[in-house]
This record gives sequence, structure tokens and C-alpha cells, in this order.
Amino acid sequence: MSIFHLLLSFFSTTTSSSTMPSSDIEKSSVRFVHTISQAGRVLPSASWWNSIEINFSLFPQKHFKRFIYISIFITLLLLALVLLIHFLPHKHAHHQPSKNLTLALGQALAFFDAQKSGHYPSNSPIKFRGDSGLQDGNLSGTHDLMGGFYDSGNNIKFSFPTAYTVTLLSWTVVEYHQKYADIGELDHVMDIIKWGSDYLLKLFVPPNATVVAPTLYSQVGSASNDTRISNDINCWQRPEDMNYPRPISKCDITASDLAGEIVAALSAASLVFKEDQAYSRNLEEAAEKLFELATKEDSQKQGTYTMVDDCGGEARNFCNSSGYEDELVWGGTWLFFATGNTSCLEDVSKRYELAKTEEKPFDKGIFYWNNKLTANAVLLTRLRYFHDLGYPYEAALVSSSNMTKSVICSYISDQIFNKTRGGLILLKPDYDTPLQFAATAAFLSKLYSDYLDLLRRSGVTCSSDGFSVEMLRSFSMSQVYYILGDNPMKMSYMVGFGDHFPTQVHHRSASIPWDNQHDSCAEGDRWLNSVDPNPNVLLGAMVAGPDQFDNFIDQRGKTQFTESTISSNAGLVAALIALHDPPSNADSNGLNLGIDQVGIFDQIRLVPTGP
Repeated sequence: MSIFHLLLSFFSTTTSSSTMPSSDIEKSSVRFVHTISQAGRVLPSASWWNSIEINFSLFPQKHFKRFIYISIFITLLLLALVLLIHFLPHKHAHHQPSKNLTLALGQALAFFDAQKSGHYPSNSPIKFRGDSGLQDGNLSGTHDLMGGFYDSGNNIKFSFPTAYTVTLLSWTVVEYHQKYADIGELDHVMDIIKWGSDYLLKLFVPPNATVVAPTLYSQVGSASNDTRISNDINCWQRPEDMNYPRPISKCDITASDLAGEIVAALSAASLVFKEDQAYSRNLEEAAEKLFELATKEDSQKQGTYTMVDDCGGEARNFCNSSGYEDELVWGGTWLFFATGNTSCLEDVSKRYELAKTEEKPFDKGIFYWNNKLTANAVLLTRLRYFHDLGYPYEAALVSSSNMTKSVICSYISDQIFNKTRGGLILLKPDYDTPLQFAATAAFLSKLYSDYLDLLRRSGVTCSSDGFSVEMLRSFSMSQVYYILGDNPMKMSYMVGFGDHFPTQVHHRSASIPWDNQHDSCAEGDRWLNSVDPNPNVLLGAMVAGPDQFDNFIDQRGKTQFTESTISSNAGLVAALIALHDPPSNADSNGLNLGIDQVGIFDQIRLVPTGP
């Protein structure tokens, strides 16, 4: 009903009640005005919604003037409000023109090609890289550790974030392989995953005729602060030019977190390569053996890999682990999906509450290389929603779904986590590299919204708050668009996307010209300290990001702004593929989402319980 009709109704009833005796009011029948006849008479209507309540003694002169004045006042007030809303600065303005997520995803994947170690593929799109690290492990006379990925802009290979990267990328393929195939990136992402899973198979050496105790290799390269010896930290040199010693770090089976993450990676990758039955089974068997050894170890001896100097002492300043129960739960969950072995799920159910207790306050609600509990809750929620096995797993599944709703609410509500003025969520405000946390939050939010869509749910209520599917997608898109350029700096924080992006990424290969010249460690310092843009564009690399005030400094030496890592980029890839439009012919349970609802359950033989 229009404002005119409301006012007219108000004045008609006012006039009627003021001019008619109460007895007449009681006798008078109410008329509803619908339209005006050609004769100028008001015609009655039975519908209140299409009319106004009125008495035929309408509009005495004094009331008509009052009506005109109030109408003008309300019209001016509404006009002022419209202008005010239009011209006020928008704190979180994300409704920018849509971005080419297909292009962004292809570029984000290309970053992993630039991080490859070992015999470099001749067909790689990255032309400033070559063979490197061919003697990794062999110089120590112990084990071939060639391959894998350099973690970031240095030349170190850290096993813990590498395994996390393989797990996360594999998860995206398990969920969204239809989307990858539709845009021609499925082979690309599977090649990246296999490059990582091949390397992970080398990291675990089970007991055999010559090896009494199982071994896990946690690192190749030195992160020492010792400046007397050239190493991967103090020497600014392309990996192709490395000629300094590259020591290895190894652990026993008490490195429970590292074991759990490798189990998760091998298990998730086995689902990706399920059509290659021999390779998939190889991954499964290694994961099963490692999980058995890790979970049967005396609980008093279990711990994190960075607790032991020989195992992860040098990694503490780069990827220090704060707990291990979440990795054992994470590994057990993925192994259950890969094999259908219910003993894995039983172990997960028992450990889940322990993992929640162990979770550090500064990691709650955050998914990254050091905390898997948040993502594991989403995985178990998926199981409960679409393949609920009931007792005896019910408690863990219910707990996980409650945790998932709570986490998602925390992203949306603005009551737990703050955002910058530009709209970037600050999940760890006292920690650098905010983009990696925002990217995984965007991934989990969009993925969960797809689950809700499959269930035909419009949203979820938790505590005093609630959120709709559209709110989840809006939040997810806002974080990704911020990364891709919708931010106060008007800069894409993914290199190569758009016209304005970081040009001094903290990265050895990108910053040194590919000119067939060998630069020594001393000679490499001039490239580190150069104020010129990198001569090689590190396509698809997501940098660490801005500070909590949306400020960004594009300087190679300021790693808190310009460093890129494989684990961070894995989160970006996950968010991009989740947000990407589904194939035009995709259909899942009657919905066009581009998500595989049941494929992850292929190996599970237990029949789900009824609703």
C-alpha cells in the first residue's frame, strides 16, 4: 500500500470518528475504496489490500491541508534518506563488477609449477625455472628426497605444510572435480597433487629388513641462523644454482602431527586418483601403515614434530606445530573416506573431543596448516548430513555439526572476529599473513552453503544469530574479491591478476634474472636488495597481504607483506574453485552446484541410518 493510501486511511478514520456520534459509528458499515468511476464517485471494494478504509464525509478543509503538509514532509524525508545512503562511505562495499575466476584459478595453480623441485617438466608454463635439488637426501647417503615443492620464496622443503597443501588441493578435487573439468584445469590440479603425493611417499619409511624403526623426513634444507655457513636462509640464490649443503631432518613415529597430516594427504590423494587403481592403492597402503603406527604409539610419547630438535627444531620459526590430536583426527577421517575402514572412524570419534580440548584459543575457528579441527568439523558434518552412520559415531558427528554452525556464524556475525575497514576478516589479528586465513574461511563458508543447498535448507540458526545461504556466499565472495583487488589499496594481492599487483614478491627465483648466469650467494644479495620489480612474474602467487589497517608495502625484504607460500595458495585455490560457477550441464540432486555429493562415500560399505 502506498504512503498516500495510508495517510488517506488515517485521515478518513480520524474524520469519521470526530464527526459522527458513537451510536452512528457503531451502525455505520465500513467501506473499502478500490478505484474512482468515470463519474468521479468512489467505488467500494471487498479487499483491504487493494483499497483504503474511508468514510464518505472525507476531507474537511483543515484535515486536507494537514494531509498535504505531512505528505510533502514525508516525501522530502524519504528523498533525504535516499541521498544520505547513496553518498555515505560504504565500510564493506563488495558489489563490484564480477571477476574472471577461471583466469584467477588457472593463475593460482600456476604458482605451484613455479615451486616444483627436482627434474623440472619441459612443458611447464613457467619458463624461469629448471632442474634443482637433484641430490636432495643423497648427499647424506641416506634416502632419495628429490622432488616436492619449495615452501615459499626460500629453497627449503618443509614436509608439514607440503602434506597440508596436498590434502587441501585433493579435497577441492573430491568436491568440485566437475568444475575443474569444465574449465580445463582438472589435469593441471591433478598433476600438482601427484607431484606432491609422489614426494610424500618418499617421506615415510616403514620398518623393514634393514630399518628397525619407522622414519619420517620432516625437512630438506637448512633454516639455521648460522651466518658462517651458506644455507637456504642467508643465501639469496636460485634453487638451480644451489651448491651449498642441504641437510635433512628426520623424525621417529612420535611426531604424531606430521604422521597424521601425511596420512590425510595420502588418503585424500588416493580418492583423487581412484581411477588409477594401482597408484591409489599404493597411497592407501602407505597411509594405513603410517596411521596404524602413529595411533598405536604410547600416548605419553606422542607429540609434535617441532618439539624435538633433530626432527623439527629448525622449523619452529617457520611452521611451528601447536598440537597433534587434530592431525590424527584429520588423518583418520580422510583414511576412513579412502578405505571405508570403520576402525578409523572409531579412532576419530574417540579423539575428537581431545582435539577440541587441545585446540589453542588463538586458533579457534581457523583452518590452516597448523589447525585442522575446523575443517575436520565440516568433513564430519558432511558425513552426518549425507551418509549418517549413527551409533557409535553419533556423538562426534553431532559435536562436529554444532561446531561447524558455530564457526560459520562467527564468520558472519562480526561479534567474534573483526574486519578491516576494507572488509577483510581478521581471524588472527596479531599474526601476519591475514589472507591465508581469509581464503580458507571463504572456502569453508561456500562449501558449507553448498551442503545446505543440497539439503534444501535456506540457512541455519545458531545461538541468537542465524545466517542464510546467500549470506555465506556473499561473505565468501567478499573475501576473495578483496584478495583480487576490491580493497582500499586497489591492488590484487595475487600476482599477475589485473593491472595492479605486487612486483617485489619475496622470492628468489622471481627476483633473479633467468639469464643462464650463475649468481653466488654474495652476488645474489644485490637482487634481494634491489628496488626494481622482479624480472620474473611469479604468476598466481598470493602474497601475505596487508596489515589490519588495509595498508600494504610492496618491498621484497618485508616478508610480512610480500611472502607467498604453497599452503596459502592452496587455500586460495580452494576458495576460487568453490566460488566458480558450475558447469552448465551440472546437476546434483536436482541442483546445479557442480559438487559431487556422494563420490566421497564410495568406499564406505556401512548403510546409513534412517532420518
